Amino acid sequence: MKYETVIGLEVHVEMATESKIFCSCSAKFGGEQNDHVCPACCGMPGMLPIVNKHVVDLGMTAGMMLNCDINRTTTFDKKSYYYPDLPNAYQTTQWFAPVCVNGTVDIKTSKGEKKVRIKQIHMEEDAGKLVHDDWTDSTLVDFNRTSVPLIEIVSQPDLSSAEEVIAYLERLRSLLRFAKVSDCRWEQGSMRCDVNLSVRPEGSDVLGVRTEMKNMNSLSAIERAIEYETARHIDAIENGTEVLVQETRRWDDIKGKSYAMRTKETAGDYRYFPDPNVMPVVIDDEWYNRIKETLPDLPEVKAQKFIELGLTEYDADQLIQSRALCDVFEAAYKTSGLAKESANWIITDCMTILNKKQMTADMLSISGKALGELIKLVAEEKVNRGNAKRILAVMFDEDINPQEYAEKNGLIVSNDTGKLEEVVKAVCAADPKSVEDYKNGKEKVFMALFGQCMKQLQGNCNPQALKEALLKELQ
Repeated sequence: MKYETVIGLEVHVEMATESKIFCSCSAKFGGEQNDHVCPACCGMPGMLPIVNKHVVDLGMTAGMMLNCDINRTTTFDKKSYYYPDLPNAYQTTQWFAPVCVNGTVDIKTSKGEKKVRIKQIHMEEDAGKLVHDDWTDSTLVDFNRTSVPLIEIVSQPDLSSAEEVIAYLERLRSLLRFAKVSDCRWEQGSMRCDVNLSVRPEGSDVLGVRTEMKNMNSLSAIERAIEYETARHIDAIENGTEVLVQETRRWDDIKGKSYAMRTKETAGDYRYFPDPNVMPVVIDDEWYNRIKETLPDLPEVKAQKFIELGLTEYDADQLIQSRALCDVFEAAYKTSGLAKESANWIITDCMTILNKKQMTADMLSISGKALGELIKLVAEEKVNRGNAKRILAVMFDEDINPQEYAEKNGLIVSNDTGKLEEVVKAVCAADPKSVEDYKNGKEKVFMALFGQCMKQLQGNCNPQALKEALLKELQ
């Protein structure tokens, strides 16, 4: 008998806000344990939450990017369960009136295009983090992550393979990063995924027993987990190796197996009820339209615009990996008028510096206008490329005007032929052997002499003019 896999995903995404969802503590990743906490996010008695408006902005932005309807009145609710890393013994989330509902995401796989339905997107607070200390055989709690704002994107069970799941997650990540909703970094936990999976006979419309694998945080692990869990379900159905039950499971990526954690809870187990401490959020037309007007072009639309400017498909694809790259490119091109050169500087030189600094493309924050001015200086042969790279490195640390910096630091190309001739004569006089070798037919020494001249001039000359001056002297 042939079987088909039915998969629905719950994707948790930490939003790119400076502060937490219900207090002013920092929401940034990292820091010393329990450094970004206050009485409110630690669940101290008497502390009342205050909704961070930017969280609602980003929640609406995510919904609009995923073609959702926006609930104009959205409310927060209490989801009651106890874990040591949840200080209130409940999570503030959305159940009755989530911010976004009824969306769609288009994906492409080897089997063609498919539309995945979004049931809802709701805002909620993250829990803390348990830190297991094997040395002392104890478990500690870090509350830094407590109350960091999340959106949870709940899909309908429209996915049927690991390939479709990966395509869907990559599309979500691309759209949310492009809209600056989140950096979606799997390795830092700012994007995590719960996989709900069941198996049924092909052609049946009756869903099988569903299991949920929690907190998957890498695409490769998700792919392996889906393949394993599908095989486990089919083996249980066909061979009776075990009785399938609705449960939550943990994936061990090292062993390549899933293990039962607990019986799967239902909505009734969580005892959802409206949070009386958080007032409903009413989204009026002005607020709605302001968010709608700030939406970026979709990545593929942006890529097509770049190709029309003269970029290759490869260049365009590299730029649309990050909204920051696109923003800097557009500003640099507007200033310089040189599309290909602007793209090359960003894709090669800027990315090289980012990699050395262990920064992501989303962290590119240099002025696109200043980069465009630097590109013009190179194109007009006022600054050579080597010195331009030095100026670019400074631009990552300081807000500078490239031309003023070049003039102040002697990096402008000199057109003083007298100075060229003076340096050429001095270099040739200091290395008579190379001069004699050149006259005896060893033309390769020309470049050695040329390099010495360039070093003396610190690269601040027209290369062609220098070559002509050196040839004249040698002849």
